[in-house]
Amino acid sequence: MYRNKLVVAFLTFTCFLALTPNLATAQSRVVKSLMAALRADVEALGAPKVQGGDLYFGNTKVSADTVGFGPVKGLGGEASVFVNSGDQFVRVATTLKKDDGSSAVGTALAADSPALAKLKNGDAYYGDATVFGKSYDTGYVPIKDASGAVIGAYFVGSPK
Repeated sequence: MYRNKLVVAFLTFTCFLALTPNLATAQSRVVKSLMAALRADVEALGAPKVQGGDLYFGNTKVSADTVGFGPVKGLGGEASVFVNSGDQFVRVATTLKKDDGSSAVGTALAADSPALAKLKNGDAYYGDATVFGKSYDTGYVPIKDASGAVIGAYFVGSPK
């Protein structure tokens, strides 16, 4: 009897361990799908550039009105486009809301964000992050101009 319980406990634990990476992999696939959808939508407008502190793709100034977040929202995610402004990344278009329910456009990427250092170095960040008090599995990818300078960033998040 004791042996049967031990075998069942071992098999349960083994199944749990086997499923854990798969759940993380599935979550990662969702974030990568969200990122692909956002980038395809925005990059279809043209090459990225900054003019007068504003982020453009082609001749289109990025704003909440010009970026279609439909595919990302349709997949159950959140998204933002940031412009690099000095030592901050500021949201110029987003689906995120602040605590008061208003749009988070104009807010900066938090100074304690695990993505900030990566973006400043021109690298992507994929992993957990807290955004406006909510936990997300996230992806942050730098936006680079023709010279390779980081001029902004994409963000996608899938709620945890």
